[in-house]
Amino acid sequence: MLKSDPTPARKTPSAPDGNPVPKDNKRTQVVAGFLRQIEPAEPGAEPAIVEGAVSDQTPSQDAPPAPEPTRSSFAAHPHEIELKLLVDADRMAHFNVAPVIAANARNKGSRKHLKSVYYDTPDRMLRRNGLSLRVRQIGARFVQTVKTDAADDPLRRGEWETGVASLAPDLALAMPFIPEKLRSHLEAQPLEAVFTADVHRHARMIDLPSGTVEVAFDHGVLTASDRSLPVSEIELELKSGSASTIYEVALRLAEHGAVKPSIRSKSARGFDLAAGVPPSARRPRKLRLDPSVMLDEAFATILRSCFLHLLQSLSAAEDGRNPEGVHQLRVSLRRIRSALDLMRSVGALSNLDALRSEARWLARDLSAARDWDVFQRETLPTIAKACPSIAGFDALGRAAAGRQSDAYRKAHHALDDRRCAMFLIGLGNWIETRGWRNDVAAEDLGRLAEPAVNFAQRILSEQYAKVLKRGRRFKSLTMEELHRVRLSTKRLRYLSEFLLPLFADRKSARKFARRLAGLQEELGTYNDMAVTASLLDGLGAEPDSAIAAAAIAGWQARASIGIKPALQGTWRDFTAARVPWSSQG
Repeated sequence: MLKSDPTPARKTPSAPDGNPVPKDNKRTQVVAGFLRQIEPAEPGAEPAIVEGAVSDQTPSQDAPPAPEPTRSSFAAHPHEIELKLLVDADRMAHFNVAPVIAANARNKGSRKHLKSVYYDTPDRMLRRNGLSLRVRQIGARFVQTVKTDAADDPLRRGEWETGVASLAPDLALAMPFIPEKLRSHLEAQPLEAVFTADVHRHARMIDLPSGTVEVAFDHGVLTASDRSLPVSEIELELKSGSASTIYEVALRLAEHGAVKPSIRSKSARGFDLAAGVPPSARRPRKLRLDPSVMLDEAFATILRSCFLHLLQSLSAAEDGRNPEGVHQLRVSLRRIRSALDLMRSVGALSNLDALRSEARWLARDLSAARDWDVFQRETLPTIAKACPSIAGFDALGRAAAGRQSDAYRKAHHALDDRRCAMFLIGLGNWIETRGWRNDVAAEDLGRLAEPAVNFAQRILSEQYAKVLKRGRRFKSLTMEELHRVRLSTKRLRYLSEFLLPLFADRKSARKFARRLAGLQEELGTYNDMAVTASLLDGLGAEPDSAIAAAAIAGWQARASIGIKPALQGTWRDFTAARVPWSSQG
């Protein structure tokens, strides 16, 4: 939980104007209402005093420290701000001597043995509603904690703590922090212990100019009935200062050795362990944007949403048992790239191309795994079931399984690559610090203070016009031309997910979104057929599978003819829908 620490943090050096000076000696000034860093002057030169310079006052960047929780009441501040780095157990000590820790730790830290029991109702009511209830023993003390899942920010979760008498939960103390609609159900259902966590923690406090972070080296085990799961992670929790400090520490640890950024809690891992299920992969939450929001804040909200979706998809993709994991991770990377492309409209941003390139690299190494998942789980069984008299589907499936395994090895190699960790941490830091403010040219910076709704009207109108242009004479379009329509439609779909919330009070927004989604889905069917053709190329070379491969190709060729009239009707419905961003929307 974000709270003050009794040991004073090292004092941050200040410039003559009173503003903090970062380690790289860059100074700040305000341009068009936004904080901007200024390169340091030549050695020996007098530092210039920047007129009107201020520190960053964005509420989401710096949270005030909260008091320590008492044993009789929950802590006043309802959030914890943290990031986990998963590491190999035999490399844990290696990170304890990393330069960022050796140079900035207050002391050798403290060691604790943490025994925790996680509770829920038999029907897992708390878990299903994004809540967890834990009682932890720390020496002779017992602390009860209620937590919520991350809602719209990768680092921040709700957290409330209070002292209790034993490892048994005190439901009365938890009730004030349970949504009212769930309380009667919770009172009627007995709580049961679902799993335990037995963790040895070595915690050290790190002071940097931008903030103070507790670095906790955790190793232990989660146990649910006869199942167990090892824990080996470095937990970075903000104690004071800017949340970007977490990413700064994470980046320097990633430079020291192999880590995997994660926001998946011990609670989530323990409940999946108890249920015997793989990590879930969630679809992105719907964005909420106030129509009066300025463009800078809209960008921050959009990017946080995309990044949260990405981090929530990682565990399922790495686990591999749930094909939705790789799918949602690919979707999240496409959303990231679309959001970065959207920001190009403000002006040239120096970091955009690098971030977009890394997102594209990672998505490319995941593509084959997703394609083979669709083939193995949807295309092949559907057609095999419809053609029971045709031989060779089993042999074709075995050959495809080999390709699928190769594709997953490639995907896991990319996810294990240090390049992936550096990209994720760097992206998180850029979003948290709103790095685009420093990237955009000074003459364009003022556009970030304009109403986002004006920007949305222009961008959506331009992309909608591109879709209509590519879809002209829709009935006579070739497969290649339909593919170009699909790409334009997909881009409009992502832009709409980002920007239509600004027009959410209009009925036309929901209708337009439904028709756009329907059009993209049907156009995607054509693309799936093209992908299937490429997968079958060479797959059916063996005599045992050649007939089955030919049957799939023939089936899809016929299907492409049959769905054309429906696709044309969907296109007509889409073009007839009123656009919600118009003045009459």
